[in-house]
Amino acid sequence: MIKKICVFFLCIMLSGCIHKDNTVKLKFSTWGSVSEMKILEPIIKDFEKENPNIKIELLHIPQDYYKKLHLLFASNLAPDVILINNLNLPVYANFLENIDNTISKKEYYNQSINSLSTNGHLYAVPRDTSTLVIYYNKDIFNKNKVPYPRENWSLADLYLTSKKLTSSSHWGISFEPNIYYALPYMHYFNGGIYNNNGIYIGQTKNSKKGVEEYKNFAYKYKIAPTVSNIGSKTVAQLFLDEQIAMHLSGRWLVPKYREVAKFDWDVVNFPKYAAPVDSTGWAIAKTSKHKHEAKQFILFLSKRENIIKMTESGLIVPARIDVAESPIFLDNKPKNSFVFINSVKNSKNTNVTKDYNKITDELNDCYFNSVK
Repeated sequence: MIKKICVFFLCIMLSGCIHKDNTVKLKFSTWGSVSEMKILEPIIKDFEKENPNIKIELLHIPQDYYKKLHLLFASNLAPDVILINNLNLPVYANFLENIDNTISKKEYYNQSINSLSTNGHLYAVPRDTSTLVIYYNKDIFNKNKVPYPRENWSLADLYLTSKKLTSSSHWGISFEPNIYYALPYMHYFNGGIYNNNGIYIGQTKNSKKGVEEYKNFAYKYKIAPTVSNIGSKTVAQLFLDEQIAMHLSGRWLVPKYREVAKFDWDVVNFPKYAAPVDSTGWAIAKTSKHKHEAKQFILFLSKRENIIKMTESGLIVPARIDVAESPIFLDNKPKNSFVFINSVKNSKNTNVTKDYNKITDELNDCYFNSVK
C-alpha cells in the first residue's frame, strides 16, 4: 500500500516537472525609451496570453546596447530574439538565422528588406525604416517672410534659406559634429562612406567636398551653430528653444516635438533625397533552442495591429507598407508626414560592412576632431 502511495505521488511530481518543462522561455533583447517600453510590454503580454506555453524574458538594454549584446554572445548567453539595426547586422549575421521564407517581403519597403539582408539573405523582420529629414519652424519662416522649403529644392536653396533665417536670435540650420549628419551632404556630391559596390569612398574628393560644405554652414557661412555655440544643449533642445529654424534629424524626434514644441513645425526632405536609409528589425539567434517559438514571437511583433501601436506614438516610420501608407501614419503631425515615406523610397541605402562602426569612428576623428 505504502509503495502504491509513493508511486502515486511520484507520478504527480513528475507530471508537474513535465508541465514546467513544456513552458518555453524566450530571452528577448531590445533597446528603447521608457515610453517605448510602455508600448512594447503590453504587446508581449498579449503574446503570452495567446501562447500560454511561452514566456518572454525581456532584456531591456537602453544604453551601450551592442557592447552588452556582444558580451552576451561571447558568453554563450545570446538572447533568442534580438532587436538589431542594419548598421550592426554584418557583425552578427553569421550568428543569426536566415529568415528568407518567414515573411511576405512584398509587404515591406524594399529599402528595409535590403537593409536587413546580407549576402543575399534576410536576417531580421523589419520593424521600421528611417532616414534624415529637415524639421522646420514655420513660425520663424512666417515671421521672416521666407517661403517654406519644397521637395525639389537644392543645396544652394538650403544655403540661401538658412542665410535668410539667420539672425541675432537664431541660426538657419543645425550642425552636429558627426559623420552621420554629414552623410546627406556627402551623398549630395556623390560621395559617402561606401559606394553601391561596397567600395570604401569615405575620403575621396567628393566625400571630402560634402563634409567641408557641411562644416562651412557653421564655420564659414555662420548660418549654423558651432560646437562651442551648442555647448551642453542638444540640437533638439536648440530647435525647441527656437534658436535654430531648421533641424536635420530623424523620425525619433516626432513624439518629443509633438509634446513639447510651442510653435508650428513641419518637415521637408533633404535636397535631392540625399539622406541615407537605415532599418531596424527582429532577428533570431542561431544558438536558440526554441527557434519555432522565436519565429512565432517575431511574427506576432510584426503583425499589423502591433506595428500600428508602435506607429501611433510617432516614434517610427513603419517598414510595413500597409501601415506607413495609411491615415494612421500620414494623418498625424507633422502635416507633411508623407515626406518620411518619400525620403525612404528615394534615398540611398546605407551600405555597411563588419568594420562600419570602426570606419565611422575614424572618419569622425578625421573630419571633426579639430572643430570647436
